[in-house]
Amino acid sequence: MLWEHKTIVLCVVMVYITSLVAGVEERQQDTKCADLNNTTWQGYRQQRVKLQVQYLLLTRRNADCAKTFNQESLSEQPTFFNVSLPTKVIIHGYRALGSKPSWVKELVQALLRAQDVNVLVVDWVYGASYAYNLVVECYKEVALQISVLINQLQKHGCTLKSFHFIGVSLGAHVAGFVGTLFEGKIGRITGLDPAGPMFKGADTFDRLDPSDAQFVDAIHTDSDYFGISIPVGHVDFFLNGGKDQTGCVHSRFDSILVYFPVYSYVLCDHMRALHVYMSALNGSCTLKGIPCFNYEEFMKGNCMTCDMFRGACPTIGLSDNSGITMSPIPKEQKLFLLTSSSAPFCAHHLLLELEVSPLDKSAELEVKLTTGKMETQQRLRLQTSTTVYRTVLAHPVALCEIDSIKLKNTGARFYRQGDVHVKSVCLTEFPVLRREKPLCVNNINIRRGAPWTHDLVQVCGI
Repeated sequence: MLWEHKTIVLCVVMVYITSLVAGVEERQQDTKCADLNNTTWQGYRQQRVKLQVQYLLLTRRNADCAKTFNQESLSEQPTFFNVSLPTKVIIHGYRALGSKPSWVKELVQALLRAQDVNVLVVDWVYGASYAYNLVVECYKEVALQISVLINQLQKHGCTLKSFHFIGVSLGAHVAGFVGTLFEGKIGRITGLDPAGPMFKGADTFDRLDPSDAQFVDAIHTDSDYFGISIPVGHVDFFLNGGKDQTGCVHSRFDSILVYFPVYSYVLCDHMRALHVYMSALNGSCTLKGIPCFNYEEFMKGNCMTCDMFRGACPTIGLSDNSGITMSPIPKEQKLFLLTSSSAPFCAHHLLLELEVSPLDKSAELEVKLTTGKMETQQRLRLQTSTTVYRTVLAHPVALCEIDSIKLKNTGARFYRQGDVHVKSVCLTEFPVLRREKPLCVNNINIRRGAPWTHDLVQVCGI
């Protein structure tokens, strides 16, 4: 009997110790931070039929420690999700090598600094990796799974209008299909260089379009490779024309040492939309788009106002409807703007107008604008058949801060024109809300190879 009693006591002690250990492990699990998944080629081959979509929640209360989120999370106490706050839903795109997107944390932090919101990150790396054509086949299933979660959040008090989806590349079309499932009642969708391959000729049912949300905006930076070339939102910002971005390598030879010969060549342009968007969230400067029929007309200075938006140019970022106050909001409106090559990507748009006397032979003229150590350079090829030239420049600072303008006839080797007589060279900053007089210098004779400089004395705000 004594032995049985000791055995029972020992069992009770063991159960107690086991429960303590389990409790510690459970508490450790509660405090453990979640992260996005990675997958390998072998893992992909074994589990490619499984999407394994997971959701990570971040708020200002757990900004540095993501929590796994699902339908049961709202019933747990405490929960970081606040149904009274807006919710940002981030959806990544195609993952060629099966790696988790490294930019997610930076985007989350930028959103939380800008607004007090819930941020849900959709992790579908398992279904988004390796074979692009198979990834495209399953993106609607991902959208369907997301819609199930959104339905559950509605039951707990969230409204469809409170959701803002931010989709990167293929993720933009996932967000678009979620919007389709909810008949366009989602509050907002932002597409960051929405994917182009297999979507350029797709029906609007199968890709992002303005009917997918109450407001859809998109940023285009790689429309000739991975991005889509057509408007997909109410407003579409085409940065630097939407194709080649300043500061990105534009030669396959220069990227030969990367994983694939075309990898950095293409992805720099493609991911620029994301980096510009994050910069805009940080509020370093206001990035405004100017409506125009195409990029060529924009660069000729034929589009300098935002009159169609009643003077208020749409902006990149979190402003309601991109700052558009008119109703109804136009659809598929192309907007153009120039950026610098690095963060914060700010640039001022200057229209350069040059009028020269008729030339006997062709020539080349170099124009430089200087502000301290900052310099903007433009070369103009002057033809015998043309006397007036117009082009748009991107300068780091406003026109009123430019110190000097320099002109140089650089055609010594390829062009035989001697002196060039410049009737006028004028600069105008835009967009303009009212007709402003350009800053002009008149009657300049420029000898071949001899630079001409004119210092500008200006005061901003006058």
